[in-house]
Amino acid sequence: MTESKITTGASPEEIEAARVLLARLGVSPHDLVNSPTTRPAAPTFAEYIPKVAAAVSPGTRRVYGTYWKRVTEHWGDRRLNEPTALEIKHLTEQIRSQVVVRRNARGGRGAAEHLIAALRCLYNHAIADGHINETDNPARKVPKPRRLPSTRRGLPDSRLDEINHVAATTGNDPALDTLLLRLHIETACRRGGALALRPRDLDPDQCLILLQEKGDTVRWQPVSPTLMKHLREHGEQRGAVEHGGQLLRYRNGESITKRRYDHLWTRLGTHLPWVATQQISTHWLRHTTLTWVERNFGYAVARAYAGHTDSTGADGGTTTTYIRASIHEIATALAALTGEPHPLAPDTNRT
Repeated sequence: MTESKITTGASPEEIEAARVLLARLGVSPHDLVNSPTTRPAAPTFAEYIPKVAAAVSPGTRRVYGTYWKRVTEHWGDRRLNEPTALEIKHLTEQIRSQVVVRRNARGGRGAAEHLIAALRCLYNHAIADGHINETDNPARKVPKPRRLPSTRRGLPDSRLDEINHVAATTGNDPALDTLLLRLHIETACRRGGALALRPRDLDPDQCLILLQEKGDTVRWQPVSPTLMKHLREHGEQRGAVEHGGQLLRYRNGESITKRRYDHLWTRLGTHLPWVATQQISTHWLRHTTLTWVERNFGYAVARAYAGHTDSTGADGGTTTTYIRASIHEIATALAALTGEPHPLAPDTNRT
């Protein structure tokens, strides 16, 4: 092996050339070392947070908005480059200690994680705008709390039957509640995906609905002919087709919100104590369906059924690129789940 010559600095000729250039500009080495920075003062949190909030997606604004409000309350008059990593840690612990304790509380870990994520989002924009250097980002120096394993799991058929029965026989709008439950059980969609549905997102010919969920993901999801029929009737009867906008509505024509889900699960918990005790929610239905799909049709179909993105990660690595399931495979799994044939699952349409 031959040794290569390693240069550790500028050559004498380059140094002399720099001296000549500085002399012509009238700048001395002392001026370079001691001259003040020309970077303008960073904006305050109260000035900058509204600008970032207006620039992010509605989903991001909904998740981080509460925490940006808390940051403004504590540091509104301070500039972005003033708080240290230690101060962020102190604020995180303070907010964590003030979290309302619920049955499914996990020591405020979620609040701490969201606060740090909200600050990282804020500082990422500040770096892009040139208000601070990337190396000066204090939020990056504060680790997020480690996530604990989820307590959610798939529900057995007997429990689903209980939930559906109570939803269909109680409340002021059983038709709406049973439609919501069937939508989530069939598609494993998130609550935001259901609330974003519009009449034009229904494709009755192919029995597909367009789901728009977190992270700005958009996908066509197969549904059974029965569910498609009820979704269309719901939209026609409650004015969604006539007025456009959101599909799922109350009897008076007003669009439902996430509060409908809260009222539904509160009522179910009143009639079914185990629902209240275990804090069952709509997301448990997603776990239930995806667990069934994975057990019967494999990981690739379950992953596509869930609408997970194709980005590589620790759970699947680059292998997920080669095991991507098609919409026809999703439709086949749905047909087996519901017991109904589907237009995109040819094998289920044989007589």
